[in-house]
Amino acid sequence: MTGLAALTTAPEGVVLAAEDLSMFGTDPWWLVVIKAVFCFAFLMVTVLFSIVWERKVVAWMQLRVGPNRNGPWGMLQSLADGIKLMLKEDLIVKRADKVVYILAPIVAAIPAFMAIAVIPFGPADNQVSIFGHRTTMQLTDLPIAMLYILAVASVGIYGLVLAGWSSGSTYPLLGGLRSCAQMISYEIAMGAAFASVFLYSGSMSTSAIVEAQADRWFVILLPVSFIIYIITMVGETNRAPFDMPESEGDLVGGFNTEYSSIKFAMFMLAEYVNMVTVSAVSVTLFLGGWRAPYPVSTFWEGANQGWWPMLWFVLKVQLLLFFFIWLRGTLPRVRYDQLMKLGWKVLIPVSVVWLMLVATVRALRNEGYDFSRIVLYVGAAVIAILLISFVVDMFRDRKKRTEVEAAGPEPAFDPMAGGFPVPPLPGQSLPPVPRRTPRRERELVVSGGPDTQSDGNASDGKEAGGV
Repeated sequence: MTGLAALTTAPEGVVLAAEDLSMFGTDPWWLVVIKAVFCFAFLMVTVLFSIVWERKVVAWMQLRVGPNRNGPWGMLQSLADGIKLMLKEDLIVKRADKVVYILAPIVAAIPAFMAIAVIPFGPADNQVSIFGHRTTMQLTDLPIAMLYILAVASVGIYGLVLAGWSSGSTYPLLGGLRSCAQMISYEIAMGAAFASVFLYSGSMSTSAIVEAQADRWFVILLPVSFIIYIITMVGETNRAPFDMPESEGDLVGGFNTEYSSIKFAMFMLAEYVNMVTVSAVSVTLFLGGWRAPYPVSTFWEGANQGWWPMLWFVLKVQLLLFFFIWLRGTLPRVRYDQLMKLGWKVLIPVSVVWLMLVATVRALRNEGYDFSRIVLYVGAAVIAILLISFVVDMFRDRKKRTEVEAAGPEPAFDPMAGGFPVPPLPGQSLPPVPRRTPRRERELVVSGGPDTQSDGNASDGKEAGGV
C-alpha cells in the first residue's frame, strides 16, 4: 500500500504539468554533431566494458578464471574479439538472398543506437558549458519521446527476422520467427507499463518524466510497472533466460547461425547496445534518471548540478547491466511454451489490470476524493473481481471434470509417436520406464535374507537368489 498511498497523495500539479522543450533545438550544428558523437561513443564504450564485465562476473560466479590476457586484467578482451571478427573470412551462404542477407545486420544495429538520442543525461534547466556554449545534457527531446523509443525498438526486430529468412536455412528461420513472436508478446506488456508512467507524470517527454520524479522515484510509486518492465526488457533483448531465438540446444545458433565475420559482430553489437538502451530507459522512467540517490541528495545540494548527474545516470545503468549478467549466470533457459505463457497469460493481464488501477486512482484523486475513500473503492473492486474469478473457475473446473468423465480414459501418451521421440504436452505424463534391479540390491539378495529361504534350504542361497 505504500505505492498506492504515495500515488494518491502526490500533488496535482505533477499530473497536469506541461513539458517545456524550448531549450532543445537551439544548439549550433557543430554542437549537435559533438553530442551525437558522444552518444555513439557512450554506447560503444559501455558495450566494450559490458562484454568484459559479463565474462568476469560469470567467471567469478562459477569459480573460474575469466579473460586475463589482453590488456591489464583482460580489460581489452572485447576489443581483441572485435578485431578478430573483423579480420575473419566473410562467408555468404550459397542459398541466401544476398541483398537481404547483408542488410539484415545493419537493420538490427542502427535502430539500437537511435533510442539514446532522447535519453537525458542531466537536467534540462542546468545547462553545462561545451567550448563556451551553454547546452543541455541531452541530444534532443520530443513531446512523444517514449513513443519514439517504442517505434525504434520495434524496427530492430526486422533485422533478426530478415536474417533468419534470408539465410535459406531452417534453424535461422525458426530463430527469426521466435524473435518476432517474443517481441509481439512482450512489447504489449511493456507498453502497458509505460502507460502507467504516462498517466502519473502527465507527459511522454523523457525530460519531463525525470522532472516528475523530484519527490519520489516511480519505482516506489509504480512498483508493479517496474517489475513488468524489468521482465519485458529481458525478453525484448533476447537475453537469458529468454534467449530462445539463439537457443543452441535446438537451433544451433538461431537467426545468426549462417553469419560470420563483421556481420556476426554487428548482431552481437546490436544485442549489447539494446541492453544499454533498455537499461537507460528503465533508469529514466523508474529510477529517477540522472538524479542522485536518496542518501546523497539529502546532505549534498550540488549532487544534481554540473556534470555530476551523468555519474549517477551511468552508475544506475551499470547496476541494471549487472542485473542482466546476474540472470544469465543464475537462471537456466526456459521452455518456449513457458516463455509464451508468461507473456500472454501473466504479464499482459497483470499489466492491463494494474494500468486500470492506476487510471482509477488518478481519476478519483483528480475528483478530490481522499485516500481512505480511494482505498475503500479500490479494495471493493479488487475483492469483487477475485470473487467473480473464483466462481468462474469453480464452474469451469466442474464442467471440465464432467466432460472428462463422459469422454472416458484418455489414450496413453506415446513418446515415440511418428517414429521419433516427442516431449509430453501439459497434462500428459511419460509412461513408467521399466528398470532392472540395481546391482547392489541383487548382491544383497544373494548374501542372505528371506529370499534365500524360498526353497527351504539355507545353504542353497546362491542358487535361490542369483538370477
